[in-house]
Amino acid sequence: MEKREELQDLKNKNGGFKAKTQKLKAKLLKSYYGNPMKDMKLIAITGTTGKTTVAHYVHEILRAAEEQVAVLASDQPFKMQMLHKFLSDAWKAGANYVIVTVPAETLRENVFYDLPVHVAAMTNFVTAGLNDLTPEEYLEDEKTLFDMNPEIVVLNHDDANYDTFNDVKGEKATYEYGLTGKDVKILNSKLYPKGTEAKISIKSEIIDLATFIPGETAVSYMACAATIAHALGIKADNIIDGIAEYTS
Repeated sequence: MEKREELQDLKNKNGGFKAKTQKLKAKLLKSYYGNPMKDMKLIAITGTTGKTTVAHYVHEILRAAEEQVAVLASDQPFKMQMLHKFLSDAWKAGANYVIVTVPAETLRENVFYDLPVHVAAMTNFVTAGLNDLTPEEYLEDEKTLFDMNPEIVVLNHDDANYDTFNDVKGEKATYEYGLTGKDVKILNSKLYPKGTEAKISIKSEIIDLATFIPGETAVSYMACAATIAHALGIKADNIIDGIAEYTS
């Protein structure tokens, strides 16, 4: 028992040292790259699956709305230096929005330390999609993003683990989507071999979405992207056009 406690104490000490090192690195990188986030809004998308698809949907939606946007979308973890360089390059290119997918492992490493998060969105939590993490470790890492005081939070009301996140709130607003979503509701859908259609309600407006991505999960991903866009004040026509544009 004492041995286990000693190992836990050592783990906590090492974790604390690593966190301090990451925080110092973040300050140095922000100084080196000139703090580009002062002119851009960060959209962070997390979840076990669908992060990349949702990120590309939102990218195309913002482009349809004639916004300047950059996207860093990958299911693989990335380092803090890579993130800050991406933000700097996006700022130099004139972007006013940046979209980043956020694996749980990246959150654990404090890669996003001290960055302002405009939108934090959750696709889902599917235990079968986990690699080396336990469900408890994954949930703890995911909550790190929502503890960063994002202005807007987007949650999947249909997710089996919704109750774990239902106390999460955005500083300015919180939106929920899904078959039972209160803000964006999936009314019905049609699945085809080479695509998917869905009818959704955004508040009182009903719109028809279509994507070249097949499968039932595409319905949820379209709804997530539409909710993010709605939270940003993007028009329905741009949401429809942007989702239809992405071909993977």
